[in-house]
Amino acid sequence: MPTPFLSKETVIMRSASSSSSRRFPVLRSSRKRQDLLFCLCLLLPAVVLCTAFILIPIIDSVVMSFTNYKLVNLTKNRPGEWNDFANYTRLWKAGKLQSAILITGQFVFWTVSLTFLVSMTLALILNTDPPGARFLRSVMMIPWVIPTVITGLLWAWIYANPYGLVQYLVHLFSGGRITDFGMLNGKGTALWGIILAGLWKQVPLMTLLLLAGMQNVPEDIMEAARIDGADYFTRLIHILIPYMRSVIAVSVSMCIIENFKQYPLFATLTNGGPVGATTTLAVLSYDEAFVNNNYGSGAAVTTVWLLVMIAAVAVFRLIFQRNKGETA
Repeated sequence: MPTPFLSKETVIMRSASSSSSRRFPVLRSSRKRQDLLFCLCLLLPAVVLCTAFILIPIIDSVVMSFTNYKLVNLTKNRPGEWNDFANYTRLWKAGKLQSAILITGQFVFWTVSLTFLVSMTLALILNTDPPGARFLRSVMMIPWVIPTVITGLLWAWIYANPYGLVQYLVHLFSGGRITDFGMLNGKGTALWGIILAGLWKQVPLMTLLLLAGMQNVPEDIMEAARIDGADYFTRLIHILIPYMRSVIAVSVSMCIIENFKQYPLFATLTNGGPVGATTTLAVLSYDEAFVNNNYGSGAAVTTVWLLVMIAAVAVFRLIFQRNKGETA
């Protein structure tokens, strides 16, 4: 029986279309098939590009890591000789691999941890909408926009001895007692010098990501908690951060990957020195492949580098999901 809100013609058309769809299920299946083909056509360029420029090079690098492939093989277009795990065992016995893994882990851990803490603090400040907040958001993106190589050169000038800014500040605050402080020259300070440069480069982007996540938190829930007597840190821990879990997970994962593949800062500031104190997996891979001209050995370092990075991201996600389940 037609409803009073629809005309008689509309009811007749709808009943006809429904009856035709029941009579001809082939039409619906063909429409689904067409939609599926259309989606596959849209995805095809991305799949082809990812396969050609990401998947195939990774597989080729892993295969090369089990061969003795040097410069002569490249120039004469000869395949490398299969040597099983000889590249890995040589690097391990020399102590290069475990040292690079340890230095990379230290760099990633401290850079990611400090980047998150500083970014969260800045995001909380900007979320209160202080005077000039819009200007600060625009200005703070300058370090992130600057190319990483330029960032390395800039911080090399800041660390320069004896005319750099850091040397001047150390001389000033030490009362003139320290006159020869080289941030990048000491084994204990060189890595921290690169960490500071990495913070300057990466904090702006994570700050804006966290700030965007904060501004999506429902204001009525925060107001209700405030009325119920919850202080600032209680609201932060039990309301703000739980609502930002997805943003935090993505931001920190991106930061972990970015710092695992960090090479330009090391190349421009220390190039792995002093005495191997900043030789990460990225630096070791470059040195083995393009300095020692041993591409099989360089590919072995790259394979370990990839596996360690995947393991680190997986462990972070596992811990993050477990904490999410406990708080829920």
